[in-house]
Order: sequence, then structure tokens, then C-alpha cells
Amino acid sequence: MAIKKISHRFVEAIPERIEEGVLYLAMDYATAIHKCACGCGREVVTPFSPTDWKMGYDGVSVSLSPSIGNWSFPCRSHYWIKHSNVRWAGDMSDEKIVAGRQQDRRSKDRYFNTTEAEPGQISAETPPGFWQRIVHWFRGK
Repeated sequence: MAIKKISHRFVEAIPERIEEGVLYLAMDYATAIHKCACGCGREVVTPFSPTDWKMGYDGVSVSLSPSIGNWSFPCRSHYWIKHSNVRWAGDMSDEKIVAGRQQDRRSKDRYFNTTEAEPGQISAETPPGFWQRIVHWFRGK
């Protein structure tokens, strides 16, 4: 049975038994886990990072973004968790799923290639920002 509301628990580690309707937040591991909101029973892991999911907590409720698309599950459920409410989204075509996964890979490549570059170094894949252009202009590069 699909759920409309999800509770949350901050935990030190992911528990062995995951309950339906509970979002477990292991902040030391920057990860959340819950059972799919459609009721199929599969576990959904959402790692927090600049290129994955972000978690919001207002002292009462929890939100995750972006949406959760369980495209590799038979249920293919797609939903948002906003203020502890499950907001269902429509199914996506296989083409849109592939395009979304490719965009995720490009975002990760840009982020990790840019952050690993030496200070002031411009990545060939990422256009230089305003301050990078100024620094390079002053350095005569």
C-alpha cells in the first residue's frame, strides 16, 4: 500500500530492520534509507552529497531533493519527500530516465573534476567563472 506521509528517525547507523513509513537518517554516514513508498518493500538508499540528494530538516519535518525515482525496481515508483509528505510524481519514459542518468554523470564529472583541480586551474570541461578569468588575466595566462 502506497504511503502519503513518512516519519523520520536520526540514527547513528542504519538499522538491520527497516520499517515501512520511516526515513532513517544516518548523518555520520551522510545517508538516508527507507522502504519504497509504494509498499513494494524494497529498500531505497539516498546518499547526501553535492551531486546526490540533499536533506532539509526544519525541526519537525524532513525533505529530500531531488525526487526519488526507483527506475530499477519493478514498481518504477517516482516521488518527492517534502515536509515528511510523500508527493507522487508521474512515471518517466525510458528515454527521459537515460537522459537523467547521463545528466547526473555529467554533473558528477564536472563537480569532481573541478574540485580536484589545483587552485586557479581551469578545467577544460567547465567554463571558467568570473574570478577565475580575472586571476588568469592578471597572471597573463
